Amino acid sequence: MDFFAQQARVRGSSRRLVGLFVLAVIAIVVAIDAVVWFSMGHRPVAGEPAQSNLPLLFASTLVVLGGIALSSLFRIMSLSGGGKSVAESVGAVAVPPDTSDPELRRLRNVIEEVAIAAGVPVPDIYLLADEPGINAFAAGYSTSDAAVCVTRGCLDNLSRDELQGVIAHEFSHVLNGDMRLNIRLMGLLFGILVLAIVGRRVIWFGGGRSSRRDGGGGQVWMIGLALIVVGYIGYFFARLIQAAVARSRESLADASAVQFTRQTDGIAGALKKIAVLSEGSRLQVANRHEVAHMLFGEADPFNALFATHPPLLQRIQALEPGFREEELARLAASMQQAAEAPPAAKETPKARTPLGVPGMALPPVLPAVLAGGAVAAGAGGAPAAAGFQRAAAVHQAMPVALSEAVQHPESALAVMLALALSLQTELQPAQRRIVADAFGDDVQQTVQTMVGELEALAPIARLPLVAIAFPALKQLPDGRQQTLLDTLDALVKVDGRVDLNEYCLARLLRVQLQEARQPRRTPIDGLKKLPACRESLILVCTVVSAAGCSDETSARRAWLLAMQNAFPGEAIEWSPPPAAWQAPFERALDDLDGLMPVAKELVIQSLARAIDADGVVSVEEAELLRVICASLHCPVPA
Repeated sequence: MDFFAQQARVRGSSRRLVGLFVLAVIAIVVAIDAVVWFSMGHRPVAGEPAQSNLPLLFASTLVVLGGIALSSLFRIMSLSGGGKSVAESVGAVAVPPDTSDPELRRLRNVIEEVAIAAGVPVPDIYLLADEPGINAFAAGYSTSDAAVCVTRGCLDNLSRDELQGVIAHEFSHVLNGDMRLNIRLMGLLFGILVLAIVGRRVIWFGGGRSSRRDGGGGQVWMIGLALIVVGYIGYFFARLIQAAVARSRESLADASAVQFTRQTDGIAGALKKIAVLSEGSRLQVANRHEVAHMLFGEADPFNALFATHPPLLQRIQALEPGFREEELARLAASMQQAAEAPPAAKETPKARTPLGVPGMALPPVLPAVLAGGAVAAGAGGAPAAAGFQRAAAVHQAMPVALSEAVQHPESALAVMLALALSLQTELQPAQRRIVADAFGDDVQQTVQTMVGELEALAPIARLPLVAIAFPALKQLPDGRQQTLLDTLDALVKVDGRVDLNEYCLARLLRVQLQEARQPRRTPIDGLKKLPACRESLILVCTVVSAAGCSDETSARRAWLLAMQNAFPGEAIEWSPPPAAWQAPFERALDDLDGLMPVAKELVIQSLARAIDADGVVSVEEAELLRVICASLHCPVPA
């Protein structure tokens, strides 16, 4: 699983960034202290050796360090809203969920499909409407507060496959923790640059005006000039750090995009069009340099020092090893001919399948999945090879009424409550009373309407529907979100037992909505090793094994396969999961979330061994694995 290796690389990048930033700050402090010492702190006394004003140097150091720290903190706090704040800071506008624009609808469909395939909630979607270049970025502290922003150039110039490649590239940044690092990097850059801003103010308000009145502003003017010079020099080196860290991650993001879409043509085609189109990937927005390290392509035609991405040709050749530079000229000529051709001579649109995805046939396993059956996990690897296509087909097969309902906060709330209602008719009166007590009779009646609509929803599409509803649910007031979570818990427990499907729904929404309310508190990479979470993993594997098997013998066999993978050579005794398994199971998930990335990889591999033990992946197993991955902040394996 390259995700975990990439996550470990991001942690290494974070450490290097902190180290380089500390060195840059030390150099800035030393330079400012030197100017202060020469201008104000080193004064000769008549008849005595020169004396240094050490308290002044100490104060200067504190002021510079405090200024950088407070400015960085201020900028990071201004982005505390996560991806939405970053997107709006560059002038992007939100794409409405009910847009009738076919290009925006295509964008939303692609993003929703990639989110379903990755097992993450659908991010907020933004558009830079006045940017003709081909570019995009993802921002946020976690998957629950992420935003994906694309330029108008992406919509105007890219095919659906190419747009998929760009979006999949950005989703890799969402999944591997790059977004949190990117926001912090924005704060650090601002903290250094603010020195130059302060220097200009010092010269104008201190040195300039004072010197005009009494001629005594020379020393203040010198300090202001020093702040400007050192600030811009520091910003120069900070930009170098920014570029170096960004370049180390972009190639990995390209590779991850191929893992998502299972084809290289899409992302490679997007890179080729950037290379041949006059606009390239350039941005015109004034503060583009602040987000340069987040982008799919270069914001400006930088030189090699400031490049935040590897060279385009290098990125293309990494995806298509036989590609040669002269092929770009032929591509440019063919695109020019296509643009100049009369409308009748241009290529007609591809025929659409019944699911509405151009050129996409249903994977062989999909009809059984949509009908509520299980997926065979045979050696042929069909589910893995068609994972992204299956997610797209599941998305397209959702009933139109439900797809429209989850686009708005209140109707999305009603759909979530309807999903939690039991199929046992004797329990429904009590559940309806719970809903009416929490939200009123009007909502209760809407929920009943949604129950009828849910009859057409394939079982495998339940949690993908939750992912699509997530942007609307985030818009509910905090109090209403909490009431929803409390009501779901009450609905789940109305019969004194917790059904697995009901539990997965409640747990997934609780984890994601709580993180969306406080994005900066989202857990970061843990430091624990697997032996420290031994009992937690044993319990989680026990629950997963029991959920996927009809008898204890099969469950024990699946569990043993997981234990052999996680703790080879150890003799561990099997015991069935406890009757009240939910509370210890959640504590175990929280414990496992503190593991380091390499240990999390072993956890997911062990769970996959248990699920694959009988050669079949049931809907219940797929939903439980999706919830576990969300709790551990990992993508769902193919």
